Amino acid sequence: MAVVESFLLDHTIVKAPYVRLAGTEQHEKGSTLQKYDLRFLQPNQDAMPTSAVHTLEHLLATYLRDELTGIVDVSPMGCRTGFYMIIWNEHEPKEVAAALTTVLEKVVTTEHIPAVSALECGNYKDHSLFAAQEYAKLVLEAGLSDDPFRD
Repeated sequence: MAVVESFLLDHTIVKAPYVRLAGTEQHEKGSTLQKYDLRFLQPNQDAMPTSAVHTLEHLLATYLRDELTGIVDVSPMGCRTGFYMIIWNEHEPKEVAAALTTVLEKVVTTEHIPAVSALECGNYKDHSLFAAQEYAKLVLEAGLSDDPFRD
């Protein structure tokens, strides 16, 4: 049976919000992929509604690419407490946390959700810019850490 790194994480001791390097994969030809855990809410204590997650997914997928090169994907976690980001090459958690902070500041002031038509989105009716902005504010107010086990 395959080992899933995120299933090995003790979700009872992490302290959200945080950015965590969740894994690094090296291809035999030398390429590097990293997986980041972008955790907004404390696991098993809260969860974002799907409309907020969906809107944040669109905004993060767009705005994070303006801050970091090599992003392959930004996807919501099934538990709705955050997102995973897959990125080429090696990036430091501090760099990713700074980029995410900048992006969340943009989210709070944006007036537009990218790609929300039936042509561009598979569930275009399930969005809430207001909710996305409220969760972005919560993360910014709490302070985004690059240490998921901080005191």
